[in-house]
Parts: sequence; structure tokens; C-alpha cells
Amino acid sequence: QVQLVESGGGLVQAGGSLRLSCVASGRTFSDYVMGWFRQAPGKEREFVSAVSRSRGGTHYAESVKGRFTISRDNAKNTVYLQMDSLKPEDTAVYYCAGDRSGRAFIPTTTRAYEYWGQGTQVTVSS
Repeated sequence: QVQLVESGGGLVQAGGSLRLSCVASGRTFSDYVMGWFRQAPGKEREFVSAVSRSRGGTHYAESVKGRFTISRDNAKNTVYLQMDSLKPEDTAVYYCAGDRSGRAFIPTTTRAYEYWGQGTQVTVSS
């Protein structure tokens, strides 16, 4: 089992940048596909990005492709989400998630991820 703790959220103007971090407890971080999701008020939680266990394969939602970059450091048990060119519509609570099912592909649905952090608020002002 793993516990996930996000940090790095905050208030930023449109066009600005933020970097989110998610630190995982436990010794098997490299066994997890790690993802980022977000949930805006009144909306369902949606996939943002994910990174594979060891080879570094990544996947992005179309809405963030070219602006966000996901990466992981298995030695530090940490996954990052670099968010550039932020837009007001990026405002949401961002959640880190972990999938240890061993799937051969990167999942994009919330139900595929067993472990979740508490979330960090990102607010982008216009």
C-alpha cells in the first residue's frame, strides 16, 4: 500500500507556471503507474496525465498537451507535474493517483487507480 501527498498548488495568473509534486510512501514506488487528475467545482474528476512505471512513457489529456509535462523520480518516490501557459480553465483541485495493477498500458480512468492523494488547489486568474 502507498500513501500519496501532493504539494505545489496555489494562485497564479493566466500564462504563468506551477509545478506540482506528489511524494509516495513505501518502497515499491517504481511498481506504480502514476497519474494526475483534476476536479473543478461542479464537474467530474478528469484525467490530466500519467507516466509509466519505469520506461517513462507518458500520456496527456488533449486539453493540456503541449503545456503540461509529467515526470517521475523513482529514487525520490516523487512524481511531478510541470504546468506552463496556465489558463483559467485549468483551475481545479489536482489529485495524484497510483495504479499497481501491472497493466501493460497507461490507464486514464479514475477507477483504474487504487491510491489517491488528498489533492492540492490550483487557481488560475484571468
